[in-house]
Parts: sequence; C-alpha cells; structure tokens
Amino acid sequence: DFNSYHFPQFSSDSGLTTEELFEKEVRKGYEKRLKQIRAKNPDFDQAAYDERLNYEIKIINDMKFPSYFLIVADFIRFGKENNVPVGPGRGSAAGSMVAYSLSITDLDPIEHGLIFERFLNPARISMPDIDVDFCINGREKVFKYVVDRYGGGEFVAQIITFGKLKTRAVIRDVGRALDIPLSEVDAIAKMVPDVLNISLDKALEQEPKLMDLVEKDPKVAKLINICRVLEGLPRHASTHAAGVVIGDKKLVEYLPLYKGKKGEVVTQFDMKRVEQIGLVKFDFLGLRNLTVIENTLQLIRGQGKTAPDLLDIDFKDADTYKLLSSGNTTGVFQLESSGMKDLLVRLKPECFDDVTALVALYRPGPLDSGMVDDYVERKHGREPIEYLLPELGPILKETYGVILYQEQVMKIAGALASYSMAEADELRKAMGKKDVGLMAKHRALFIEGAKNNNLPMDKAEKIFDLMEKFGGYGFNKSHSAAYALIAYQTAYLKAHYPVEFMAALLTSEMNSIDGVVKYIAECRSHSIEVLPPDINESIVAFTVSNSKIRFGLVAVKNVGEGAIEAIIEEREKNGPFPSLFAFCERVDLRKVNKRVLESLIKCGAFDSTGHFRSQMMASLEDALDYGQTIQREKADKQMSLFDMGGEKSLNINKPAMPDIREWGEKERLNLEKEALGFYISGHPLDQYSEIISKYTNANALTIGEVKDKSAVRIGGTVSSWKVIRTKKGDPMAFVNLEDMHGAVEAVFFPNVYEEVSQFLINDFPILIQGEAQKDEKGVKLLAESVVPMDKAEETWTASVHIEVNLENADKTLLEQLHTILKAYPGSCSGYLHLLVPGSMETVLQLPEELKLTVSEGMIREVNGLLGYPAVDTRCSEAILAPKKKSFQGGKKQKLHVA
Repeated sequence: DFNSYHFPQFSSDSGLTTEELFEKEVRKGYEKRLKQIRAKNPDFDQAAYDERLNYEIKIINDMKFPSYFLIVADFIRFGKENNVPVGPGRGSAAGSMVAYSLSITDLDPIEHGLIFERFLNPARISMPDIDVDFCINGREKVFKYVVDRYGGGEFVAQIITFGKLKTRAVIRDVGRALDIPLSEVDAIAKMVPDVLNISLDKALEQEPKLMDLVEKDPKVAKLINICRVLEGLPRHASTHAAGVVIGDKKLVEYLPLYKGKKGEVVTQFDMKRVEQIGLVKFDFLGLRNLTVIENTLQLIRGQGKTAPDLLDIDFKDADTYKLLSSGNTTGVFQLESSGMKDLLVRLKPECFDDVTALVALYRPGPLDSGMVDDYVERKHGREPIEYLLPELGPILKETYGVILYQEQVMKIAGALASYSMAEADELRKAMGKKDVGLMAKHRALFIEGAKNNNLPMDKAEKIFDLMEKFGGYGFNKSHSAAYALIAYQTAYLKAHYPVEFMAALLTSEMNSIDGVVKYIAECRSHSIEVLPPDINESIVAFTVSNSKIRFGLVAVKNVGEGAIEAIIEEREKNGPFPSLFAFCERVDLRKVNKRVLESLIKCGAFDSTGHFRSQMMASLEDALDYGQTIQREKADKQMSLFDMGGEKSLNINKPAMPDIREWGEKERLNLEKEALGFYISGHPLDQYSEIISKYTNANALTIGEVKDKSAVRIGGTVSSWKVIRTKKGDPMAFVNLEDMHGAVEAVFFPNVYEEVSQFLINDFPILIQGEAQKDEKGVKLLAESVVPMDKAEETWTASVHIEVNLENADKTLLEQLHTILKAYPGSCSGYLHLLVPGSMETVLQLPEELKLTVSEGMIREVNGLLGYPAVDTRCSEAILAPKKKSFQGGKKQKLHVA
C-alpha cells in the first residue's frame, strides 16, 4: 500500500483520544514556555504566539500526525529523565511552536524567525521528519526504551543501509578480481577527479589521462567497461546509524526483516522504501558534543562550582564573543576547522544571529559564490547594504542584505508576491532541486503576484533572479539556529570553564590518539597543564584537579577496564598507594599484570610515589614477586582456619629500590609515547617551537584544510618510513612525519629520495617542503626538499631585520656592525630598523653587496654587539618546483619502524 501511512499509536491510560491528549500536552508545555519567554521579555507579543500555536495544532491534527509528536516527545522525555543529554533541535523541526512546547526542541521559533511550513507543508501531505540528537553514550538506552515501550522487535526495527560501489571503489574491486597489480589499479583509481559523487563517465570526460589510458590499453578498457556495469550497485549491507521504524502492527506484515550482527532486528528495505510503503521513520542520532557538554557540567560541579543552565545563559556574553572573534574555537561545535576560524576572525560575531549565519555561510556554495565576502564586508560597513525594494529590508536586515536562508526566500515570496507559506515552500524546493520547469512556472507566478501588489516589474524580475541564484545555496535556518545554539553553548563553556571543557573534550577522544594529541596541543597553547596518569588520583576518564587536567587511566595502553576497576576499588577502600611495592601487595595481580604495570610506570602513573621511573622498571620483577607472595599467604586457608592465636603476621622482606639514575629526557619521552601513543610531559619538538612557527605554513592538524596541489612546508620528526623500488629499480620512500598535532605521510620520489635519504632517521627533526595531494583517504605531501630543523633559518630565510637603537649607537658601533655583516655574505636581503626615542622608526635596506647568510654565528655576534636580541629573520614563501614526478608502482623493499 503506497497511498496510506501506518502511524504507530501512542497509548496512554488517560482516557483521552490521541488528539485530545496531544492538545492537552502541547498546551501544558506551552504555558511553561510562556513563563520562560515572559521572564526574558515581559513585552513580548503573546497574541502572535497564541495564533501560531493554534494554527500548528490545527494543521497537525488535520494531517493526522498527533501520535507521531507524542511518541517523539515521549522518548525525548525518557532521555532527559534518565540523564541522557538531548540536543536542542535539528533540522526544520526547530521551526515548530508545537515541538518547542512539547520540549522536542529548545529554540523559540518566533524569536528566531523560523517558519513552520518549512517543516510541515499543509498543502502537501508528507511524512513529518524530526531527527533527534542524543549523547552518544545514552543513545542505546533511549533506543532500548522505544523497543520495550512500543512492542519489542516485532514492532520496532532498525533500518538497513547499502554501501554502494562508487567510482574509485568499483575500479579497485574489479581490478582485484581481474588480477591487475594493486599499484596499477591504485594509479588508475587516483586519476578519478576528487569530486563528490562523480560518475565514471564524468571522470573520463574531466580527466584526459584516464581517457587516454582506456583508449591505448585494452586491459584498462576492459576494467572500465566492467566498472560501468557495476557502478552504483549495492556492495554490502549494514545497519543505518540512526534510522528506526515503529509500526502500528507487526512489521513483518509490511516488509521483510533480518537479524543483524549483534542480534538486532533490521528491515530489509532501505530508508527510502520504508517511507514509500507508509511506515514512519525516527532518527536517533548520537552527537559527541552533547556528551562533551554533559561531562563539562559534571566536572564543573565536581569542582564545587555551580554549573550554568545552558538554556538560560547570556546570549550577549562578551567573553564568548571575544573567544569566537579571535578564532580560538578548537573543540567548539561546528566552528573548529581552520577555514571556519579564519572566517570567525574576519566576521567577528557580536550576536547570536551572527553565529547562526556562520553555520550557514561556511559551505561550498556560499564560499564559492562570493556571498561570504559580501556578508563580511557589509557587516563591517565596508560595502553598502542596498535593497531593490523597501519590502526586502525587514527580511534581509539580519543578513546584511544577503539572501542566506531558505526561509528568507519563502518570506520574500510571501511579502512581494502574496505566496502562502505552503506555496513558498514549494518554491523553495524547486530552487533547491534546480528544476527548470518548476522554476519557470514559479517565475511567472512570482511576477504576476508582484504585479498585483503594484511592484515594478523590472525589480521583481531582478529579485527573482537573485532568489534563483542565492536560493540554490540557501540553508535551512531552523537547522542552522539549532546547531548555532550548541556551538554557542560549547564556546561559552570554553570561555568560562576552559579547564573543565578541555578535560571533557579529551575524555571524548580517549580512543583516538590523533584526537588526544590535538587537544593536548590546544591545552598547551592556552597554558593549561595536562598531568600524566596517576595511580593515586586518576579515574577512568580525564579529570580536573587544582585547575590542571589529570589523565584518565583508560588512555594508557594495555590497561583494560578490569585493571582500572581493581586499582580504583582498592584505592577507595584502603587509601593511596605509597610505593610500587605497596601497590603490588594490595591490588589483585590477576587483573593487574606485568604488562599493565610496565605501561603505568612508563607513562608516569607511579611518579607520585617518589621514585624514578628507571628504578621502578628495574625492580618490577621483585615487586611482582613480593606482591604475589603476600597475596598467596593471605589467601592461604590456614591463615583463617587453623591459626590458633588470631591473625598471623607476615614476615616477608620488602626488596630495596636499586640506586640508579633516572632515564634521560629522550628515553623518558619515548617510553611515555610507547605507553600512551603520544608525549605528555614534554615533546622532542619543544626546543624547535619558534622555528616551526616561523618556517612552516601547515601542521598535521591544519594540512587537511589546505588546497589540493598547494605548496606546503611542515616540520616534525621522522617516526617511521618504508622504501620501495619503482619499475626502473629506483628507490623511493613513504615517510611518517610527526609533529605536536599528529602525523602526516610524505612521499619521496626517487630524485628527491636520493638527495635527502641521509635525513630520514628515526626521531630526527626535519622540515619538509612539497605539494599537498588530496584524495578520499586524506592528504599526502609529495616532498620536494628536506632541511634539518637546525638549518631552517639559514636555508629558508628571505630577509634579515636588525633593530638598532640610535640612542645608544655611535659611529664606531655602526662600523663594527658593518664589519660583522660583511663577514657573512649570502643571498638574504638585509634591513636596518633605526629607532630614535620619541620619533618614528626608519627602515633602511642594505645594499646588494651586503646580502647576508643567516647563521647562529652571525646572529650571536650582532646580538652581542648591540647588547639585546636585535636580529629577526623573515621566512621565504613555500614555492613548488616547476616539475612534478609520477609514480608507476613497484615492489616493497624494506620497512623501518620506530
């Protein structure tokens, strides 16, 4: 049956019909919302709210959707009552006053100018679609409640999803089946342009090299012809991450079911087919940031502070906007990419509407169309805001005259051409789909409507053209505002509770080494100390102590849940552990074995006991023997059953710690990294931080944001590499370069490898310059040159700037300076910055014959002569070599791993 819906019924013992119960619950929730609105704004227009609510109730009843709303409100209520954080809204549902009243959403739709018809169009019956974000740790609890509440596995099922054979994947799969060497297949797959959802035929059109290969090589032609047949077909089945269907009767009466890998009931129809046969889909999405927010609030309370009510915080908070305007948004929901940070600095948001706009602006359409630049320039008054008609002012004022939201298109159609909001939603859909026929129809309707409203035809045409151009890029404001709320909440927490917020972020990334490294680097950049794990303080997750973050034990390799439980249980029962020997005596060594203890010692978890890590590692066997002996004696039944005089004392001598030195810093840091996957008490690159800051333009965190084929210079240490040989027998290398933010793979083709192989040594600090190559797997660096870290200044300095205070300088000093500079001839331009107290700075460029070579000796001599740090070097720009090398594939020769 494709012509009716099979809504599950919301059951209750109230004695009311579904419609009566729906209206009762809506109005009860509405009264609570009115109190909140009145407290913030006593002069609000309640009549407008009442009218909106009554209108929505009628529409929802007419469309037979009350049960749907009651079910969604029910499982959201369950989540909130059972300490599962729930998002403030998602998608177009945030535009509903009914959803706001039922606490399905937490955003006032009238205050934020959101439109109900963007969510439900009364002129066209279609399924309501309310997606709900839950804390990732509590999502399963809510799903289990829904299964139990609405009839179990016979009535509730998750939804299947099919992985499709996309262009590159089908080339690799078919190539494998045809026994074409992996290196050749990979090279062919990489010829496919990096364009979202590109087809094989489009790839052949856009990449002449691929077409040329097909025409010249019969083997490749066969591969591509088979791929054409298979492209787009399902490759494998899995369970949809969020989709859940609830039936009004047993689901097997509507569609086939199967059991998933974990025993879950799953539909054999995908989401589209489930909706086509009239079943109702609910989306339970897990959002990590909700977990971060909840953990932050718990950490705040744990410090004896009052946690803020994030639905009642000041949305004009100066500290939050200062943080946003500075681009200090690592960890802030939706706003932490490097491109978004740049936009934040340019835009400098001052109100919640600006944050809402940011979520909508930072997308390919607005970025490529120039819309973002217009928005920024108009906001700061550098470009005039002009409206073709005065009627556009109230609609576009919030976005400085730019058509940014789909809702603005709908409002323009209503204000200028007398569209109903239902009709305006149809226009919005036509624009989004770029349906030429429908757009022609709506153009005629719009012009006719504008004419009936006595508006100039030429301006009506221009306005429709603008709507057509920018409406296609328009974003759903309801979704943007709902996610802007979470963005603002996380920014507020970072601004006011930075230590607790960063600890919660670290906990959320405990299973990701890259994530932990990223946020530890962020902590360091803001002088937040991150302490290593400690057997006497750490719990499972990251915690806060005295404005410092303490590592969680779960982040330590080889330390499982059983070991952590045993450690914490014994510590809570009998107090802290004064030594390694006391630890081995008290903790259950069946759960805490030698591997666990080695990792805990290496990462510094025993440092608080007062002994060197080297001492504890050297005495670990003795400590284990000592602990096992005591535990065996205590477990001996004779101790309790046959001892005549009560407790028997244990006379077991405790071994002494060996008198040895602590490990050197390099060994200590390397063992720390071995136990954690990253450095914590320091970093081998700390001593090079100024060089890295000055001479690089990317790091492991930001390289993903650079443009494809752009010039990149990055610094780090070599952590591992492998060497292979090309078909010609020439060696080339794949190198893992680690910095303070993570790791990047660099590819060294034969001509480059031959020149720089002497620098590819484990833990050796280098700078690599090359070309960023982006594909679906991420970013690689095609290396063109390598410079040891301590040679960066003399290699990549473009100019030398010397500050001379003329108040303390005489002719003799300047002659001495001239003599020093002449002793270091080179290619760098030199500049003297002459400073006179109370006067402007004068900059003189040194003559060509005084071009310089930068070296430690030159800098030391000049600074010594002038008596202060006078020399500043400026970096040359990273520029790519004119020729690129390509790789034909080869066989693996050897592998070096740190």
